[in-house]
Amino acid sequence: MAMSVIFNLAIFIALIYFLYRLQAKYVPFTKRVFAGLGLGIVFGGILQLFYGAGSDIIASSIDYFDIVGRGYVKLLQMIIIPLVMVSIISAILKLNGGSSIGKISGISIGVLVVTTMIAALVGIAWALMFGLTADGLTAGAAEVARGASLETNLGKVESMSFANMVLEFIPANPFLDMTGARKTSTIAVVIFSIFIGLAATGISSKKPEIYASFENFIKVAQAIVMRMVTMVLRLTPYGVLALMTKVISGSNYADIVNLANFVLASYGALFTMFAIHLAIIAFIGLNPLRYLKKVIPVLTFAFTSRSSAATIPLNVQTQEKALGIPNGIANFAASFGATIGQNGCAGIYPAMLAVMIAPTLGINPLDIGFIVTLVAIITISSFGVAGIGGGATFAALIVLSAMDFPVALAGLLISIEPLIDMGRTALNVSGSITAGAVTSKVMGQTDMNVFNDDSPLTLDGEDATA
Repeated sequence: MAMSVIFNLAIFIALIYFLYRLQAKYVPFTKRVFAGLGLGIVFGGILQLFYGAGSDIIASSIDYFDIVGRGYVKLLQMIIIPLVMVSIISAILKLNGGSSIGKISGISIGVLVVTTMIAALVGIAWALMFGLTADGLTAGAAEVARGASLETNLGKVESMSFANMVLEFIPANPFLDMTGARKTSTIAVVIFSIFIGLAATGISSKKPEIYASFENFIKVAQAIVMRMVTMVLRLTPYGVLALMTKVISGSNYADIVNLANFVLASYGALFTMFAIHLAIIAFIGLNPLRYLKKVIPVLTFAFTSRSSAATIPLNVQTQEKALGIPNGIANFAASFGATIGQNGCAGIYPAMLAVMIAPTLGINPLDIGFIVTLVAIITISSFGVAGIGGGATFAALIVLSAMDFPVALAGLLISIEPLIDMGRTALNVSGSITAGAVTSKVMGQTDMNVFNDDSPLTLDGEDATA
């Protein structure tokens, strides 16, 4: 191992120790997360400045930083399925049946789909304002390879109908889905958990002793799982430090400058959609500024991790402990939001790509027929992103192939994908939290005492007054 790499690791370990000392002094969780974010930005920037873009020293250092960064994400992924299962089963047992399940699911999915439709319009508007076009974009070796890869995957996308997309959510083998083997595994586990909960409530009057034993088992399982969630979430500041260091030190700023218009338009659209989420929050009678203050930590982690699924545990904790949303609704919204109707990946991104590509094919992107068709396709395909493979890339494949547009042009943006994907992921998670907040408020289940409490988010065993 080179001495430069050892030196970088020594600094990284020192930063981790600093964050540990903040935890030992009971500095609030939110402040520690932002400390990790700030330290990651500064440390990553210094590495980039000192060694230069594409440095082998940085690449070798990142391999070790990933033990903390990617390792933390893997731990979060480890607890997603147990958390979703016990929380949803517990929620159904508390509801004593499925009378409210349909309403919870319907409202949550409805909000996600409607906001994705709005996000598509926002993406179209910003792409038109900046006059974005695929004309003039240059393709290097990486871009050409990416375009070829997209064309290779096109066949799989074109073979998927909307009916097949829906079928992907049904758990033929729930035990396989518990391993996360499919992109739709989270929703499949949700459905399986609903069946377990409904089956249990179905025997509550016929076999009360068995039902009581099962209910007690779920209470014990939930207590253990939630404790495990707390243990993992306490590592969030360290994970954010490592992930942000990797992003900043490994970015190619020359490529970002060359595609500055797309970056600016993308973040303009993302911030516009964030504002729309806050407007929805205000419309349902919640204070948007207080809401924003409470959700910033989970959005920060989503931004750095670039994983909606990995954000589910912190998403649920934030909804329940900071916003006063019941655990069951929080889990439904977080689980659905990680796979259906993603505002950033399935809404804004494919809309902007389509507007960019249209002029190269002689299509006027201002044509009302084009806009209506594009928004309709995006809205329908927002259900199929997870069924195809997840993420913005496959959302773009679905939409562009449905519009009969060349998909290889999407590969021209590969150099700035990580930067844009960070904002898209944060918006996806914001959409899922908005869905949970709306569902809870509509059903009259929001605990306003929790929502109005301005204490910072704390995890079990932490001192909220420190």
